[in-house]
Amino acid sequence: MTLQIVFIARRLLAWGLLLLLAAMVWDSLPLPNVMPFFFLFVVAAAFVVTLGFSHLRRVRMIAGHLDASTVSNRQRRQVEIPLDAEEAFAVVDAAIRDLPNVEGVESARDSLQLRARAGGAAPQDGDWTVRLGRFFNDLFRTRRNRILATIAPGDAISSATVICEPESDAWNDWFRVDDGTNLENVEAITRAITRRVSERRRSEQAAARQTATEKELTVAKLSLLHAQVEPHFLYNTLASAQVLTRHDPQRADLMLGHLIEYLRRSLPRTDEAVSTLGAELERSQAYLEILKLRMGPRLQVQLDVPDDLRATPLPPMMLQTLVENAIKHGLEPKPGGGTVWLLARASERKLAVTVADDGIGFGGEDGGRKTAGTGIGLKNVRERLRLVYGDSALLSVVANFPQGVAATITVPLALPPGTAVPPPTPRAAPVQDNRDTRDEVAGHE
Repeated sequence: MTLQIVFIARRLLAWGLLLLLAAMVWDSLPLPNVMPFFFLFVVAAAFVVTLGFSHLRRVRMIAGHLDASTVSNRQRRQVEIPLDAEEAFAVVDAAIRDLPNVEGVESARDSLQLRARAGGAAPQDGDWTVRLGRFFNDLFRTRRNRILATIAPGDAISSATVICEPESDAWNDWFRVDDGTNLENVEAITRAITRRVSERRRSEQAAARQTATEKELTVAKLSLLHAQVEPHFLYNTLASAQVLTRHDPQRADLMLGHLIEYLRRSLPRTDEAVSTLGAELERSQAYLEILKLRMGPRLQVQLDVPDDLRATPLPPMMLQTLVENAIKHGLEPKPGGGTVWLLARASERKLAVTVADDGIGFGGEDGGRKTAGTGIGLKNVRERLRLVYGDSALLSVVANFPQGVAATITVPLALPPGTAVPPPTPRAAPVQDNRDTRDEVAGHE
């Protein structure tokens, strides 16, 4: 209550001193007496008290309380924005432009300053009573306000200083009130900034959750693709071992030993999502040894992999898929069989692993029998390369010379420690990129 009395009494005193000074000047001149000034003081006092209480009531409604800061015509707020200066400037600019009756917004992006005016010009039409009422309204109330915002950049956190004040000079505050319009404007700008930052944070959190979900799906897909072991191969190998136990127990024992080694390296392991070239070669060699026991001299294997490349990270089962394709769609349908080559080379921070054969090649036929497949094998390899390496890995499948097919996986030489999904790096230009892969042309798995 004391604040309200002081607020109104200060303006009554200001208007009283102004009218007293005017009366003294009037009285020193050869003019009529000063009684009209007393009448003017009474009228002014009525307006000051009425508008003063109206101002205080509106401020209480906006702020919820009254103090020296809230009842002032000039308001200043400092808002911490957890964004860099450029983004914070955009947020404050949008918040100011969303104010009602805002006009003349001037953005100085280089100096991180914004200026604007709030409140429009009063209409000029109306009779003398309307114009008189407008005159007294402008005399005791501020009609136009201005807004100034400055952004102070910091380390990931910027500070925005927002000032809302009447366009008139500061001494006018002794005579006029703003009806809480500047308090309303600065509070609206502060709320808008907070809301926009909160929306941005919610969007970032939603994106983070989406990324986490996608990562979980990626891991699940990798595990599913890893777990794909050709069931027909397992059944045929066991059937062959069963037959050999009756006629050649020694070869049956050797086949089962290779099968155990193959299965041991093929079953999914949760402790690692990325294998090594050496481990994948051992898996493929175990597979090929089983096939050599089944196919006999029809299958020959040539291995050319430097020892220093065996520790290079490589997703599991990819090399195995290429070897299975070479056997199933290249050598098994070919009378007399052939050779499978496993090669590895490193250059320009890339590892290139090639599985080549001299089988029937693309679209080959044997005795009218054409190879067919579901096409899932190479599709899985491409999908897994994308999941693990993004655009930095490549699978190319081309015709081998003079016969057969050569499939090459090109991947980075190293992965970030402790991660199965490295960040994408710029894609290197492939040496060969033939889109007519064995999957797509010949229907290979």
